[in-house]
Amino acid sequence: MIEFFNKMRGGKQSPPAVNLSEILWSWLGAFLGITPVAFLHYNMFSERDIVLIIGSFGASAVLIYGAIRSPLAQPRNLVGGHLVSAVVGVASYKLFPDALWLASSFGVATAIAAMHATKTLHPPGGATALIAVIGGEQIHKLGFYYALMPVGSGVLIMLLVAVIINNIAKNRRYPEFWL
Repeated sequence: MIEFFNKMRGGKQSPPAVNLSEILWSWLGAFLGITPVAFLHYNMFSERDIVLIIGSFGASAVLIYGAIRSPLAQPRNLVGGHLVSAVVGVASYKLFPDALWLASSFGVATAIAAMHATKTLHPPGGATALIAVIGGEQIHKLGFYYALMPVGSGVLIMLLVAVIINNIAKNRRYPEFWL
């Protein structure tokens, strides 16, 4: 029992500091990656009642602009993790529309399992699945189209920006792998 609680004490070291250049490139990437998605959402699609931006894109921005070497930030994981999770989230809502508490937990847990099985683990995918369940009428009306718009289109825009921005600086390279 003591060994179990000792595991929770954590390591002895905090993460290494990040230099100012890395901070600035991460900031620039996130700014330029979210800007087109948000601009399109608020200036071109909002009057048409079309969603283009979802909260999980913020978490993806942390990975693809701030942790670019992480396996969880690579294109396969970014795109595949979001798409798999979107489909799972919509299916969960359709299976349990009258029990959102169950659809929520089933959707997130199943999305994690599906991402593991497809080698596309991307932590923001859990939020993408959850948004499909709790997102409200505008999201629910999309059905499985949610996987294409906003999820697929938004993720592809952010990926394009990540490939360009993360390769401008001499000391940054993205992606580490595609598939």
